[in-house]
Amino acid sequence: MNKLKHIAVSGNIGSGKTTLAEKLSRHYGWTPLYESVDHNPYLRDFYEDMTRWAFHLQIYFLNSRFTQIRNIRESEKTIIQDRTIYEDAFIFARNLHSRGHINDRDYQSYLDIFHSMVHFVQPPDLLIYLKADVPKLVDQIQKRNRDFEYNIRLEYLRSLNEHYEKWIGEYKLGKLLVVDMNRVDFVSNTEDFSSIVSKIDLELNSLFS
Repeated sequence: MNKLKHIAVSGNIGSGKTTLAEKLSRHYGWTPLYESVDHNPYLRDFYEDMTRWAFHLQIYFLNSRFTQIRNIRESEKTIIQDRTIYEDAFIFARNLHSRGHINDRDYQSYLDIFHSMVHFVQPPDLLIYLKADVPKLVDQIQKRNRDFEYNIRLEYLRSLNEHYEKWIGEYKLGKLLVVDMNRVDFVSNTEDFSSIVSKIDLELNSLFS
């Protein structure tokens, strides 16, 4: 039987990815790999001036995520990853380009790097997508109270959600579990968390059967 190596949690800013990855890592004994936010040298500047820092930020995330992928494949452990390399390209970079924050030349350079990397990337065994409407995202962002996120605009979150829906609608790289977060509070409500775990168990049981 093949060994479960890689679970990934995807979703918009504020959807609950990091918290769910943390809780699932404890529940299943998986090793968590978190997105580099607190030590990201570009994130604060980006939210203050997106056009100036968008390309730098996306290159940083792309390299960070590719390094994580290498670590996942070299590890003997089962790893749960907070966000995927595909989201970097198909959600965030694409959105910033479409909104004029990354010009055509830089965007093409970014895509060239991404496509070179993705040849060496294996998709996760299971992708968990946290689907959340903008009001839910805003509520979650306000709760975690990161000062550099105060400048995030509703329009930006809405645009990201549109890209997420398109990407998830076309996702064919492996098993996919969509969790509707709009009426779920898996932090405060143990039944909500148990429900998510039950759905994950069903997907995992069918993976190698």
